[in-house]
Amino acid sequence: MEAVGIDGSAGKDDISDKSSREWCTEALTRLNAGRPESALEAARRAADLDPADEWAHRLISLAHERQGRDADALPPAERAVDLAPGSWSARLRLAAISRRIPGRWAGAVADAVLAARFAPEEADPEVLLGDLALLRGDHPDAERAYRAALARDPGHPQARVNLALSLLRWDRPRPHHDPAWPVDPRQTGRARRALEVWARQTRLLLALATIAVTAAALALEAGAWAQVCGIGALAALVPLTVRQARRVGVWAYVPAMAGRDPWLGAAVLSAGLSVPAFAAWLLLGAVPATPSWLDPVWAGLAGIVVLGWPALAVVRVLAEAWRGRPMSALAELGAVPGERTAARDTGVTLWIVLIRTWSVLVALAAGALAVEPRAAVAAVAVPYPMVRACLRARRRGDAGLLAAGALVALAALGCAAGGALGSPWGWRAGLGALGAAVAVFAVRALRAWWHGAPGPWRASLVMCDLPMGGAPSVALTSEVRQAFAYARSLVLSYGDSMGPRVVGAAGSLTSSGELRLIAEPRVWEAVEADPRVAVFAADPLQRRFWVEVRGIARAGPDVLRITPKQVLVGEFPGRHQRR
Repeated sequence: MEAVGIDGSAGKDDISDKSSREWCTEALTRLNAGRPESALEAARRAADLDPADEWAHRLISLAHERQGRDADALPPAERAVDLAPGSWSARLRLAAISRRIPGRWAGAVADAVLAARFAPEEADPEVLLGDLALLRGDHPDAERAYRAALARDPGHPQARVNLALSLLRWDRPRPHHDPAWPVDPRQTGRARRALEVWARQTRLLLALATIAVTAAALALEAGAWAQVCGIGALAALVPLTVRQARRVGVWAYVPAMAGRDPWLGAAVLSAGLSVPAFAAWLLLGAVPATPSWLDPVWAGLAGIVVLGWPALAVVRVLAEAWRGRPMSALAELGAVPGERTAARDTGVTLWIVLIRTWSVLVALAAGALAVEPRAAVAAVAVPYPMVRACLRARRRGDAGLLAAGALVALAALGCAAGGALGSPWGWRAGLGALGAAVAVFAVRALRAWWHGAPGPWRASLVMCDLPMGGAPSVALTSEVRQAFAYARSLVLSYGDSMGPRVVGAAGSLTSSGELRLIAEPRVWEAVEADPRVAVFAADPLQRRFWVEVRGIARAGPDVLRITPKQVLVGEFPGRHQRR
């Protein structure tokens, strides 16, 4: 038996008599070389030569997507599905581009499910299903899909990298926006930006006003004027709030945005609470004879206004560091060392491990100092996972990571020595190293922010998003076309609830390679449940050859449309085999 492969031949660029398939091969080569503009030209030539070639339309869509023109990439992807409704690659291409179009999310999920149903042996449909789940924050479903893809293709780089992100409980760059919403993400993005600006400006204005009023009242003894300035700060919030409220626009989505992005909701809530806290603080300060028992309340209100944002920032850093399983994620990222996205995510994950180690050391040192100093001996074992992860990853290019890791390890040794030996210098060295590690983190973060580079925080994690849906279609040779053109009858094999079935059918082969059959009504019902079929034909001119086409059947208006997935050509047994 001989498997008919996919014709990947292509001539040189200067040959003008290329076929449509050769132009498609050339377009795919240019796409893989990072030349989407010239690839688009080649794919358009292929479509001009054969408008029924669905591969050409898929490549046009892929070239548009690589250029960032998602709206232009959608029509050719839809055209490819119209031409070959049973093609898993066409469904995959349509799903990949539909997820980027507002209001097309449900269609993207449906097409991805069909692609996985049409090609259960392929990894790409499962990877796309995992991506769709990951983008919506459904990490358990994403993890299951990626593991299913790796069971089919253990070396799939996108599945490995994005599985690591699902293990880290990664949040997409726009966590406030649900891709399934019909609203344009740019509108919700503007709303989020307006809310963030309002919260930031409100907290900053009130914090500065609190400090200024306190300084004026205590140092300059100008309490009355300070109170007036405080009231002026409250009045300044009115135009600020009105201006940002006009920019929100999509108020109906704001509660859901805050629910999807808890840190956005916390920032807005803390800013909103700081306003009545500041007003109450001013009111208590204006009372001539304030009872002494209200002094802690007055100080607490000032602390809410001034220290609310720094406290929220610290809580966020620690909370994000303790999300997910970074050690398992590092194991997955280490399996694809040549992928650039994996290298970037590895560096960020190591910072997450380092922050976890630092927080454990701080808690251990504080507990030892408060309860039993000798308990600090356990600090020696705390940096072991961090050191092991750094040695395995071999990240030598990040000097800040190496310096901070060395300081954390030194802090563990210093605290352990201080607890075991009762040495105050050991405690000083350990606590000083912990403080120095914070300074290194701050410098590294500031440097990344200044240069626009990935920083040591979870927001720098990115998905691996490789192009999908560009796989070549199945090529039908001349002898296969001849067999179907002259065959006296065709045999259709399918499966139903009772098992495999075989029936006779009549049909034809289109110029694009699609089989169109007329079969019994029960066949139509069966292919709705399981669309995988096989069609057999014998060549009446050369009676020793037979052809089997395995493909996906979809019900058309009057016929079954079968898109080939694999073509086999064999010989009947006989005396001719002795030659």
